Amino acid sequence: MVLVTGGGTYPPFATAAELYDPATGTWMITGSPIAPHRVDATATLLPNGKVLVAGGSDGNDELSSAELYDPSTATWSATGDMTTPRSVHSATVLPDGDVLVAGGFVDSLTITATAEIYHTATGQWTATGSLTDARYSHTATLLPNSTVLVACGYNGGALASAELYDPASGTWTATGSLAEARSLHAATLLANGQALAVGGFGTEGVSLASAELYQPVIGTWITSPAQLRNARHGHSAVQLLDGRVLIAAGFEIIGDTGTHPAGAEDFVTRRVR
Repeated sequence: MVLVTGGGTYPPFATAAELYDPATGTWMITGSPIAPHRVDATATLLPNGKVLVAGGSDGNDELSSAELYDPSTATWSATGDMTTPRSVHSATVLPDGDVLVAGGFVDSLTITATAEIYHTATGQWTATGSLTDARYSHTATLLPNSTVLVACGYNGGALASAELYDPASGTWTATGSLAEARSLHAATLLANGQALAVGGFGTEGVSLASAELYQPVIGTWITSPAQLRNARHGHSAVQLLDGRVLIAAGFEIIGDTGTHPAGAEDFVTRRVR
């Protein structure tokens, strides 16, 4: 089952949560989120099967509230508030089952470098080390060595910088920068241990088709020879069981025009679905 909650195009945002059943191809309403209007939040599947929805915006202010969805009872319950309200941030499950939240907007004018940890055992949040660069619309990828790779994003312009979070020390260190600055891109860990960053919104105000690969052993990026058939940003990238990466949805801007790319792409073969 796939849970969809919050979002929308303009306040008031969507108030219902829905479940998609891939076996039947149907949707159903499930429970009522405690915060009825939430956009640009994160939704993170926890090891215990619950989903943590944190932060976001109600259209006026950034939110610090968080809540849990329990699929076994189809109910929502409140959990601890974040130490900092934020939206358009990242959330990553760490090897110990806790969740790292980093960056984002704290209000309409302020981008934050702060980060914090959600402790699943207690339902409480504690601050951890701050990012080296404040950013939002970035990606965060858990690497095989248990560090978290945060890449690119936006702060006055698209960023090319990347950094690593070490859960053991609670600190961030800069790592190699990408060849192309990008925000609203997608990232996923590949079967070979490299991280793929693909697409996004570039410095020239257009969507990108390029992709880059992070090599954790040496801390550098290489440009992938494969590119997307449709440049896009605001899309998703999901690794399939056979190792391929499915790129889906998003928005494409070329010059003064904008379109929604049709269908989805298999990144390895660029096969259009």
